[in-house]
Amino acid sequence: MDIDITYLQGWIGRVQTDSEVVSPRLVRQFNATFDRTSGTAPGDAAPLLIHLCLAQPIAPMAELGRDGHPELGGFLPPVPLPRRMWAGGAFTFHDPIHIGQEVIRRSTITDVQLKQGRSGALCFVTVRHEVTADGRPVLSERQDIVYRDIPTAAADEPAKAGPAPARAGESTRVILPHPTLLFRYSALTFNGHRIHYDKPFCIETEGYPGLVVHGPMQATMLCQLAADLKGRTPARFTFRSLLPIFDNTNFSLNASPDGDGLKLWTAAAGGPVAMEAQTTW
Repeated sequence: MDIDITYLQGWIGRVQTDSEVVSPRLVRQFNATFDRTSGTAPGDAAPLLIHLCLAQPIAPMAELGRDGHPELGGFLPPVPLPRRMWAGGAFTFHDPIHIGQEVIRRSTITDVQLKQGRSGALCFVTVRHEVTADGRPVLSERQDIVYRDIPTAAADEPAKAGPAPARAGESTRVILPHPTLLFRYSALTFNGHRIHYDKPFCIETEGYPGLVVHGPMQATMLCQLAADLKGRTPARFTFRSLLPIFDNTNFSLNASPDGDGLKLWTAAAGGPVAMEAQTTW
């Protein structure tokens, strides 16, 4: 497939701004989804990484693509590759978000790059998000999105005999990726991507063995684990997705000390590292 990277790089510098008020109801829904508790009154600190559920793009049904995402060519470049995944990112925390505040998310496309992977072309789009609450900077984020083709069975074969099973961390939590959990997180983030709730689409169209566990949800769980272990919000959290996790088996959250910070990772039961992360304070 021919990809005009020069044309796609014309999207660098595009900006999109959205806003939303943090409601007590959203906080209750967020906490229920992750089985957590926190204050829910106006003025209370909102849960960590709830900003991923705020000010997300809202597209009419008529403007959605085959995969349930908004069609490309608006804010994001029209990359002609069918699979779209969150490849990784980084969060720098400046200040807490509080319930009742208006959160503004200003997003800028900062880079578009074309690379060759084992299964073919990979197009990486980098988006920078600056998040404010009532005009006060609260968080800076780098989001790495990767687009790729659907690999053939032959291309997938080496991955089946790939990395060794992940070791357990000093701290470990086991998560059941129930379809209701995936549905709830999709609803919280207004994410129409069908790979997270439409199993026939996953298997018959995308070639996956089951529903795909959201990358940002895994990142949120790892960041929550890090904050729980240290008793406070980290200054910086970075993560990278290596392999998808599906709903056909449990997965674990793992953490081990790494200098003054923590090294974290997720892994399906008996599988290799799926997402790796690092936190510093």
